[in-house]
Amino acid sequence: MARLAGCRRLHRRYERKAEHFLAFTSIACTLIYYRRLTN
Repeated sequence: MARLAGCRRLHRRYERKAEHFLAFTSIACTLIYYRRLTN
């Protein structure tokens, strides 16, 4: 979870629906691991 600290959208849960929050979480995780693979 410490790696998600850089994602402002996930810092606080703004979405009302859990599905939207989980979608943004999976997008953030994908971006984090993509950045790790390209470096």
